[in-house]
Amino acid sequence: MEDKIMETGGKGYILQIQKFSIHDGPGIRTTVFFKGCNLRCKWCANPESQRSRPEFTLDRLKCIRCGRCMEICDQKARTVTGPQGYPAADPAGCTMCLACEQSCPQMAIGCEGRQVTADEVVAEALKDKPFYDHSGGGVTLSGGEVLMQREFAVSLCRKLRGNGIHVAVETAAAVPAEQFQELLREVDYLFVDLKHYDSGKHREGTGVLNELVLKNIEVLRDSKKPFRIRIPVIPGFNDSAKDAAGFAEVLNRLGVPEVQLLPFHQMGERKYELLGREYTYRGKPQLHPEDLETYRDIFEKYHIKAQVGA
Repeated sequence: MEDKIMETGGKGYILQIQKFSIHDGPGIRTTVFFKGCNLRCKWCANPESQRSRPEFTLDRLKCIRCGRCMEICDQKARTVTGPQGYPAADPAGCTMCLACEQSCPQMAIGCEGRQVTADEVVAEALKDKPFYDHSGGGVTLSGGEVLMQREFAVSLCRKLRGNGIHVAVETAAAVPAEQFQELLREVDYLFVDLKHYDSGKHREGTGVLNELVLKNIEVLRDSKKPFRIRIPVIPGFNDSAKDAAGFAEVLNRLGVPEVQLLPFHQMGERKYELLGREYTYRGKPQLHPEDLETYRDIFEKYHIKAQVGA
């Protein structure tokens, strides 16, 4: 894992601001995707969100290996890598000046992530406030992991709510309870993803144990704030009937009456190629809502209402 982002409270790193989202909370919403995550889920659909700092992508289908990006790099951070001669950026020397991206004749180089201020995000969100007010929507902070930039997230939540905007947060909640509670006080709605009921299996799939997640679900339950627990259903990891029963038993113990099941998809597969990373789940078949009917029925037997999909 890399070093944490050095926070200032008023500034943070994001990937994008997506408008008119309808699956990230009630009503019409603007979703702000944070950069940086303390989990390394092997099936992650947004690998560009994992590392805390901005990073380059390279589309090898477009790149003609002309060397222009290396010629223009004043820091000499652009180098040739691999037997096929494709360029790469050395993180130690790169200042993210973006000269290589701007000079690429094939537009093969991209940049994931940028620094923004909380005021900039609020100003963008306020443009759509009439839609939020009409639909009961608002702004959703997503990731990556929002709590990796806790100071920025708290500052942003306060400013949004100060402008009468409903705020939801999507999190894996794998942080100490006091950090979770600090953010919880500033939001209106939370989504918490539970990847596995067994802590060892959770670490096997994500890199971290699940004790903090379960503790924070208890904290959330006791807060009386509206929330939703979500389970990404992943082939070979947590998709068996035994897994469904295991999840249901844990949720019953936690006093959680309903859950959202998210079928595994492959919408992030191409992103690994652009980032030059290996993808463990390459070629794995996607799951569809109809594939989870039996899985869902097991939750119902435990008196837990289960919704499949967004």
